[in-house]
Amino acid sequence: GIKKKAACPGLGLFYTILSAFLFSVASLFLKKIEDVHSVEVSAFRCVFQMAFVLPGLIYYKTGFLGPKGKRIFLFFRGFLGSTAMVLLYYAYQVMPLADATVITFTSPVFTSLLAWIFLKEKYSLWDLLFTLFAITGVILIARPPFLFGSHLTGIEGSYTDHLKGTIAAITSTLSAASTIVILRKVGKSVHYFLSIWYYAVIGLIGCIIALFVLNEWRLPHCGRDRVFLILIGLLGLGGQVFLTKALQIEKAGPVSIMKTMDVVFAFILQVLFLNHLPTWWTVGGALCVVASSSGTAIRKWRHSVKKAKEREI
Repeated sequence: GIKKKAACPGLGLFYTILSAFLFSVASLFLKKIEDVHSVEVSAFRCVFQMAFVLPGLIYYKTGFLGPKGKRIFLFFRGFLGSTAMVLLYYAYQVMPLADATVITFTSPVFTSLLAWIFLKEKYSLWDLLFTLFAITGVILIARPPFLFGSHLTGIEGSYTDHLKGTIAAITSTLSAASTIVILRKVGKSVHYFLSIWYYAVIGLIGCIIALFVLNEWRLPHCGRDRVFLILIGLLGLGGQVFLTKALQIEKAGPVSIMKTMDVVFAFILQVLFLNHLPTWWTVGGALCVVASSSGTAIRKWRHSVKKAKEREI
């Protein structure tokens, strides 16, 4: 018989690091863009997603609407996913890159909480502890004046913008966690490409409506910003592809832990290209959030390994 070629050890983790780097560079370009609303950037991202997914839908003959019983779930997956993207892009524009990135890493903690509420999954005291760690990290980054005083350092612009960015990042994280819960509910009955298709189509429609309501639609005024828009779309797409490939060949636990490299890259890029040194409050918040998300990932990983061994027995 033909021997199956051995998989390259650590390839999935390398894909995860590459995905984290591409997402971080896309976020850096977003910070560099001037006079382009986050909703318009999101619309361009959705166009790139549609261009990538459309050939896949045709090749796999999945259709464009999905199974009748799953369409409502796909709609909310698309709506919440695109909402998370718009809010995250807004947070990147009005607050330090590292701060917004760290807040997004509370997603695994909120996913566990929402899965306990809606899917009746187990929620232990450890999960509660990790949730408290994540909330502590967010508080250290947001630094509300009633706890830290009115004279704050290390923020971009006014504290009002910083607070708006924090609220947007937290809401984005909750929306992203909700999409993961919906995808768990749907399971493998819907093709992955179809899920992304709903995300891109509903996101594009929502962004276009929002741009007309806000009267914010405009072409970037210079060639550099137009190039950045294209690169954001390509890098975001590349990051998603490599993350998907990583999850196909590696267990979710190690991938979730390695994905914390997003935070490391965000700190490095912020210092090198934005000349913005993170404060110790941000570093402390990052440590709390990374410890929380890593702990959640490790517990999920150990639980899945234990269940796999029980099935073998």
